[in-house]
Amino acid sequence: MKIKSVITGASVVAISALALAGCGSSSSSSSSSSSKKSSSSSSAKTTKVAKLTAGSKMKAGTYALEEQNYSHGYRTKMSITVNNKGKITKSSYDQVNKNDKSKVDDTSYNKQMKKIAGTNPKTYMPKLNKTLTGSAATGNVGSIDVVTGATESSKTFQNYTQQLVQAAQAGNKSTIKIDNGAKMKDGTYKLNEKNYSHGYKVTFAITVKDNKIIKSEYNQVNKNGKSKVDDAAYNKQMKKVAKTNPKTYQPALNKSLVKSSDPTKVDVVTGATESSNTFILYAEQLQNAAQKGDTNTITVDNMIFSE
Repeated sequence: MKIKSVITGASVVAISALALAGCGSSSSSSSSSSSKKSSSSSSAKTTKVAKLTAGSKMKAGTYALEEQNYSHGYRTKMSITVNNKGKITKSSYDQVNKNDKSKVDDTSYNKQMKKIAGTNPKTYMPKLNKTLTGSAATGNVGSIDVVTGATESSKTFQNYTQQLVQAAQAGNKSTIKIDNGAKMKDGTYKLNEKNYSHGYKVTFAITVKDNKIIKSEYNQVNKNGKSKVDDAAYNKQMKKVAKTNPKTYQPALNKSLVKSSDPTKVDVVTGATESSNTFILYAEQLQNAAQKGDTNTITVDNMIFSE
């Protein structure tokens, strides 16, 4: 998943170039030997890290997140360590059982998954952790790729990384608790980006009733509150280049979420991959809020990175 910024404005040439790129918007320890296997530190790195141009830098410290419930015998525990330069120097993402034993050490599971999916926890967990001390070291969640064969775990990793980055930006070291698997509580849950990327930022709200999302309102608005859907010139040019535009893909994404009530089952819109990925990332965070019944508006101090 690579969540990038879309350039909007009078320049048709600029619009065309970014439409071709996918048309998206910017986002977002255990001492056991198994945990060591599924963690990564930042020594001797040569990976180029995109420059942060807007959004708060992460504050130094260690930030943790834990799932509260077990799914198929495992739950996720994750932490990141940030240095005084605002870079992640260590990531520890793991899935552990009730004995705190890592899925990395489940030999039979790893063997079977490798045979079916072409990968396994022993392979994809270190790979995902490594991205956070490489391309995503400054909090660029959009640079984290989905690992082939481990799509669900990759998306969970992206979601949890985004939440940990937001905590690090605020310097909030309280452990984030995810009530995974819990029913969503009735109510309206909102998320808004703080920073404008090329003139637009995301606003998003879902309404839940009887554990189902009955309304989804995802939008990209400018400083006057005008939707990108209403930018006729942009829509016309993007349609020509990418075969879709905000007027088409925004309603499609909202409809897909209401249909499934599950962000992981939202269909990515062809020609708007990056916007689709941003939508899914934020929808997962809103789902987590709904599982806890937390109706406080989530403000994402979204990081904007150089192209």
